[in-house]
Parts: sequence; structure tokens; C-alpha cells
Amino acid sequence: MIFKQLFDQKSSTYTYLIASSKGREALIIDPVLENVSDYIILLKELDLRLVKVIDTHIHADHVTGASKLKDITKCSTIMGDHTPADAVEIKVKDDEFINLENLKIKAMYTPGHTSDSYSFLMDNYLFSGDTLLINGTGRTDFQNGDSKDAYNSIFNKLLKLPDETFLYPAHDYKGEKVSTIGKEKKQNPRLQVSSVDEYVELMNNLKLKKPTEIDFNVAKNINLGA
Repeated sequence: MIFKQLFDQKSSTYTYLIASSKGREALIIDPVLENVSDYIILLKELDLRLVKVIDTHIHADHVTGASKLKDITKCSTIMGDHTPADAVEIKVKDDEFINLENLKIKAMYTPGHTSDSYSFLMDNYLFSGDTLLINGTGRTDFQNGDSKDAYNSIFNKLLKLPDETFLYPAHDYKGEKVSTIGKEKKQNPRLQVSSVDEYVELMNNLKLKKPTEIDFNVAKNINLGA
């Protein structure tokens, strides 16, 4: 398998490229518009053909490169079935599998950060979007976010995965690249709560600043960045 983790400095976004092997089909998760040319170069260097691109949710802090990648490569665009983006070609349901040759990627509906948030599980690789972060969790104060939904998604879905499952989030702001479910259970400060009410109280008092370009980015991302 080919697996590449790419990083956007401006938005601290992680983008993931996955392929079964050289000369085969590839998939990209959470592409950033400004980096599309870099993805194309990488695909050529690795002798890969991009066939699918996934956005874990409608992002607020950057514009997706999904539409531009589709224009260049004719790949299919994929999001979860709760997305408001009508431009998406394939809308996957909870527990549905996305096939990439001999690889299978399971869609998991994990709302809370936004109402359309999905995570994607490939073997023991979890691509959690903004639902579960390394030493953190996604904020719940915009785009129909809901702290109770987030608690349920994290504690009753993602943390039920095996402890050795690798965690690859859509963002990190401190240089961390990967964690595990077991490590997050023990060390993530947002997860050291005893009840859903305690988690809701914690999330309601974060007092985070609104992303500076949220309105523009969300409007663009509803159309997959077009």
C-alpha cells in the first residue's frame, strides 16, 4: 500500500493520499485547493491514477480542492450522505464501504463538529476529520455542530475501535502527525470526562474565535470549491 500524509501550513490541514500499489488507483482525503498542483505532481511521481476524492465534512478553514481535482483527473467526489453539497457525485451512508481495488474504506457517520461530519476507517487507519483530534476534539459551535452528538460520535463510535487503531485527523496545530485510539483515551484532555453533560459543559466554555474566512470557505465548499 502507498500512504502519504501531506500538510497545509496556512490552515494546518492534513491531506491523505492512499493507493493499493504503484501504477494503480488512488484516493485523496480532504484536499486543499491551493495544493492541488502538488497533489498532481505527487500522483505522477508515484505513477498513480486518482479515481476518488473524499471530504470528511464541509470545512470552514480552507477551500477544498475536490472540484479542481475532478476537473483535472475526472475522479469521483465523495462525501457522507448528510452533506448539504449537492455537487457531490457519491454520497455514502453510515457503515457503507468505499472500494479502492483491494482496499476497503468504511464510512462512519460521526456528527458533532458539524452535522455532516464523517470519519473513514481503512483497516486500522482511522481518518477522523475534525471529530477526534490528537489531544483534542473538534469544536461544536457552528455549522449545526452539537456537543451531545460529538460525545456520542467519539465515545460510542470512535473510542470503541481497537486501542491500536491509528488516528489520522484532518488538522493538527502542534506538529503531531499520528496517534492511536488507546493513547487518546488515556491522554486526550477533552476525553477525561465522566458524562455527556460534563463534555457539553466543557465544549460550551471553549470561547474560541470564529475562523476568519468561514463564510467564504463554507460557501465555496458547498460547491466543492468551484
